[in-house]
Amino acid sequence: MKFLDEAKVYVRSGDGGAGAVSFRREKFIEFGGPDGGDGGRGGDVIVECVEGLNTLIDYRYQQHFKAGTGGHGMGKNRSGANGKDVVLKVPVGTQVLDEDGEDVLADLTEVGQKIVLLEGGNGGFGNAHFKSSTNRAPRRANPGQPGEERTIRLRLKLIADAGLVGLPNAGKSTFLAAVSAAKPKIADYPFTTLHPQLGVVRIDGREFVLADIPGLIEGAHEGAGLGDRFLGHVERTGVLLHLVDATTEDPGLAWRTVRHELESYGAGLAEKPEIVALSKIDALTPEAIAEAKKKLKRACKKEPLALSAHSGEGVEEALRAVLKVIAKSRREEAKEKEEAWRP
Repeated sequence: MKFLDEAKVYVRSGDGGAGAVSFRREKFIEFGGPDGGDGGRGGDVIVECVEGLNTLIDYRYQQHFKAGTGGHGMGKNRSGANGKDVVLKVPVGTQVLDEDGEDVLADLTEVGQKIVLLEGGNGGFGNAHFKSSTNRAPRRANPGQPGEERTIRLRLKLIADAGLVGLPNAGKSTFLAAVSAAKPKIADYPFTTLHPQLGVVRIDGREFVLADIPGLIEGAHEGAGLGDRFLGHVERTGVLLHLVDATTEDPGLAWRTVRHELESYGAGLAEKPEIVALSKIDALTPEAIAEAKKKLKRACKKEPLALSAHSGEGVEEALRAVLKVIAKSRREEAKEKEEAWRP
């Protein structure tokens, strides 16, 4: 299945049905009163978060959605049927934005969440509604109210516990493939990864979800390379694992380049806990590894880890460091929920 994380959709709620003008006509009843029924209500436009989806690809092939029109009223005080709602099913982590992409209308982060985006128009009153002591035979009825329409943007931000960041070809996809059952494309050239990937990692009897996004380059926060659209996928993560290619000439510069993009993008990415690790150490001698770690430590002001996804060296240490931060975050979250429910 292709991955699509952004879609532009036109939606319209249903018009209300018209009220009826009708009079009771039966044998032996000379002056039957008004019996025109009301029109039905137009259908709503609903956005619902469902299980089993991880892409917005369905909205590439259909971008127009219109709810059903309410049925018209009929004689014998029969009201029209309500119009059929239209439901847009989206994966967990989907944001609903206005057409300009700036205003967030809804943020759906749990299965079962739903919002009524547009309400259908009310049905019109039939002539039975207008009967009064002075007007016993009204010949008027209301038309139904028109529905609403708007264009929205759907934007998917993957929900993961940890995120992999780094320059292109830093070994992120190799690492994800080594620690999970995910099968990302791996090759020896930049931008092998074109779409975010998710993998479930198991370590010490615990599990967490790890997201790998396409590599960042200088200017990514402004849309350079594959742009800032993929940075949104690590917004919801609790910790970042920053991989720096040990074979690069200046690991410190590589780290600073990515950090600058995270800070420029905003959304709290620069404040997230960060674990820095040198990758591809199997390609270097112990002396070269020590020199690379020294340069990286000088830049990031912390002791970096060293690992090789190919040989497995240092991988478990890195996963345990990530899990430690995630476990702390989960404990704090559980404590906040407990305090919120406490009377």
